[in-house]
Amino acid sequence: QLELVESGGGMVQSGGSLRLSCTKSGSLFRLVAMGWYRQAPGKERELVATVTSGGSTNYADSVKGRFTISRNDAKNAMYLQMNSLKPEDTAVYYCNARGYAGVGVSQFGDYWGQGTQVTVAS
Repeated sequence: QLELVESGGGMVQSGGSLRLSCTKSGSLFRLVAMGWYRQAPGKERELVATVTSGGSTNYADSVKGRFTISRNDAKNAMYLQMNSLKPEDTAVYYCNARGYAGVGVSQFGDYWGQGTQVTVAS
């Protein structure tokens, strides 16, 4: 079983920076990708950034050039460096891992952390 724990959220002024961390314990048969998602009050959860097992990254248009996703496999960790933060970045940020718990399509699933609050004051 895989467990994900986020840390690093908090309150920051507009234009400031935060670095989120996601620590992974346990393992999957095959990890496909990890990523960060966020959910603002009254809105649906949305993709922020992902990184595949091969190292390819993908970003939401709204964060390109400001956020950077990275992994440290030796530490079983993933990070999200957030710069030039805006009030509209305020949300609960969730760590996600996607992959196979075993052999077969039925073993594919998403795993989520509990979330960490990021608040950007104007």
